Amino acid sequence: MDNKDQSENHSYELATFAGGCFWCMVTPFEEFPGIHGIVSGYMGGLTDNPTYEQVKQGDTGHAEVVQITFDPDVFPYEKLLELYWVQIDPTDAGGQFHDRGSSYRTVIFYHHEEQRMLAERSKQALEAGGQFNKPIVTEIVPASTFYPAEEYHQDYHRKHPKHYKEDREQSGRDEFIRKHWEK
Repeated sequence: MDNKDQSENHSYELATFAGGCFWCMVTPFEEFPGIHGIVSGYMGGLTDNPTYEQVKQGDTGHAEVVQITFDPDVFPYEKLLELYWVQIDPTDAGGQFHDRGSSYRTVIFYHHEEQRMLAERSKQALEAGGQFNKPIVTEIVPASTFYPAEEYHQDYHRKHPKHYKEDREQSGRDEFIRKHWEK
């Protein structure tokens, strides 16, 4: 993955998604051309500089997120949205898979009006597609201050591959993806 400084190319944009455990939200996005960085962190709450333990307890209002630096000319935001939806259960307002609570809710945090419109359109298409028999509850809200997670959470799947794989398998995420998204 190319981790060039965002200032080197002004065409880079940010996309921020909450989809449950941020460890599991990194790998689906990282290997594509046009993706120049993914940082795990926190967004959407009221506490400044929250810690993982604070966010996990659910008292901060933040969600675990991934913030993606991407080149929209190479990998458009619409493709990021397509990848995002198939990583989550968009009908579950109480968390994602075995991770429960508001810090594991699903949210698309938009960084400008075009992202908001594209996110709303993709959500409407998902609702109209009839794939789920429950309402799509994923929020679409303005991005707020992003707080990077502690260093040990960054690239967790590479630093602790055995634990990451076990945790992901036990979470129920992959089973859900196979059942609902892989047709």
